[in-house]
Amino acid sequence: MAHRAKFSASKSRKKSPNQLVVDEAVDDDNSVVAMHPDVLKKLQIFRGDTILIKGKKRKDTICITLADDTCEETKIRMNKAVRSNLRVQLGDVVSVHQCSDVKYGRRVHILPVDDTIEGVTGNLFDAYLKPYFMEAYRPVRKGDIFLVRGVMRSVEFKVIETDPGEYCVVAPDTEIFCEGEPVRREDEDRLDEVGYDDVGGVRKQMAKIRELVELPLRHPQLFKSIGVKPPKGILLYGPPGSGKTLIARAVANEIGAFFFCINGPVIMSRLAGESESNLLTAFEEAEKNAPSIIFIDEIDSIAPKREKTHGEVERRIVSLLLTLMDGLKSQAHVIVMGATNRPSSIDPVLRRFGRFDREIDLGVPDEIGRLEVLRIHTKNMKLSEEVDLEIIAKDTHGYVGADLAALCTEAALQCIREKMDMINLEDESIDAKILNSMAVTNEHFQTALGTSNPSALRETVVEVPNVSWDDIGGLENVKRETLLDKTIANECQEKKIISSLSEVLVAVKRELCVFLCFMLFVVVLMLKF
Repeated sequence: MAHRAKFSASKSRKKSPNQLVVDEAVDDDNSVVAMHPDVLKKLQIFRGDTILIKGKKRKDTICITLADDTCEETKIRMNKAVRSNLRVQLGDVVSVHQCSDVKYGRRVHILPVDDTIEGVTGNLFDAYLKPYFMEAYRPVRKGDIFLVRGVMRSVEFKVIETDPGEYCVVAPDTEIFCEGEPVRREDEDRLDEVGYDDVGGVRKQMAKIRELVELPLRHPQLFKSIGVKPPKGILLYGPPGSGKTLIARAVANEIGAFFFCINGPVIMSRLAGESESNLLTAFEEAEKNAPSIIFIDEIDSIAPKREKTHGEVERRIVSLLLTLMDGLKSQAHVIVMGATNRPSSIDPVLRRFGRFDREIDLGVPDEIGRLEVLRIHTKNMKLSEEVDLEIIAKDTHGYVGADLAALCTEAALQCIREKMDMINLEDESIDAKILNSMAVTNEHFQTALGTSNPSALRETVVEVPNVSWDDIGGLENVKRETLLDKTIANECQEKKIISSLSEVLVAVKRELCVFLCFMLFVVVLMLKF
């Protein structure tokens, strides 16, 4: 019992003192964060020091430290701009580090974000940047976006370049350049990569994937010290829309790995040798940019079973893929991830140890998983207070992630359709009162549910029949017929899955054949003895 308690205690990882929970800032300043004085003393950080803060998706930034007696010892206060640069939200955990090597900048290049300067005239440097940086000694990091409030409006700026280093302090002698085209908002939104927070409904599978991918790429010495080779490949399989590609991108972004995506049908070429060259180039680029992840989407299209394919190109591709995966060195820091919705169609030699070591099933999410996905897709939606996502999660049996995303989009379109009679499409702008009155309600979701079709149930007809008791005549005794079943389903407002006998036979054909062969074998043995 004592040994078990000791083992459990050793497994529970103690939280590091420099890991703090993100809280809302009291002082809305882009350059400062606040912590409790006791925490500063414990971390040997003084008031006014410049510190390095690490967030999610391998993002970090630098800020000036302030002491705040009202701040809880487990929290750190930062404003929205700092949280955005760290890709964190309120309640997330960040780590704080000393940053003693920060230097005064010689030159910084800063550009505005295009949608925040529409209609703004005059010199942006004199109106915004000069008052913002004057005698403030603000630290900046390359790639960060900060908000400057002016007299009439606020403007967002992005740090394009810093000299010297990735981060510096803007001093009075620092040259600030703001020449160039404004930064496009679309480009910034594209850079906001997906992470673990954007994946829902696959909690157990994500734990396995992180174990198989993060450990070999981040801490390969763990496998070396034990004396085993790290896994080389993972095969993700599941219905279309279950999030196979999303998971691969999220893992690559979170660990900061180079991501090389190979679309199976695209890589195939009619020209002799070009398909093999494309595949070989992908593996060479991945090894050069290690740590890296090679993601092969629809791998069944380039690596089918060789005995069933009639093309010589497919056979050569399978052989080359085997050679490349076997040729990956344990020190290469490259993981190959494949995705398919037909795992049985892949050549069996790829599904053995040393190639695709693990196969992870991304099936249809359960009710809790669907609720997670709904919360992810509705976090930026304007929902009515009456919307209950838990009820929607119960009503969406058979829906995968893509189906739930389409459901949310359709509900939003229903909301827009209601206001179309109040909107003039010829006008350049829409009245703010109309925009403020728009919110997605339960009725919009229910209408969207009626028009959607879940992926997991597309092979069957799922509907509430329109047959009532009045449509049945001459039946005094209860008969177990299809019409009566439909009537009961309609009266109870329940969906009925209609399946013919031929569909059932097709579904169980393989299992039935195996059973009959086994019984025939038993009969032969009995007759023999």
